[in-house]
Amino acid sequence: MGSSYFTNPVEFLINTLFGLYVLAIMLRTLLAAVRADFYNPLSQFLVRITNPPLIPLRRLVPSIGRIDTSAILLMLVVQMLAILLILLLRGGGIPFGSLLLLSVAELINLLFNIYIIAIIVLAILSWVNPGLHNPVTGLLHSLTAPVLAPFRRLLPPMSGMDLSPLAALLALYIGKMLVMPPLYHLVRI
Repeated sequence: MGSSYFTNPVEFLINTLFGLYVLAIMLRTLLAAVRADFYNPLSQFLVRITNPPLIPLRRLVPSIGRIDTSAILLMLVVQMLAILLILLLRGGGIPFGSLLLLSVAELINLLFNIYIIAIIVLAILSWVNPGLHNPVTGLLHSLTAPVLAPFRRLLPPMSGMDLSPLAALLALYIGKMLVMPPLYHLVRI
């Protein structure tokens, strides 16, 4: 009883802190990729909290075109460290290849979740207060535009109703169902 009594809160703390930081790095990377408003307060917050490790890392790992390889590497390392700490806390270990694959799977899962949540929040905001513009709404539009664009071409608005977010959500959920189980199966989770 004693070991799990302290293990669960520490594991929760590791998951939360590392998960939030990985989320911040991923959001920064995605917003930069879609060329979202850099001067948006949320963008500036993400830049400030992710710059300390990214600035020195960028000297070692240059970007490849528009791909921020240093941010991707940092996400991967932080995710691997979180998983490794949790496994060590539980008294186990994992081979490096499995740790790497599990970390990549977790990052892909997070990517799916970011887009699913962003589209849902954007849809709710459009229903609740469609005329209101705030910094978060602008970033959500920028972030989801590349995902929603193909669906908007397929399903133009009908009678003022935009069904493209629904179609995009269905595609994202189906994609997640098809991609994630094989990745996790490779690691035997």
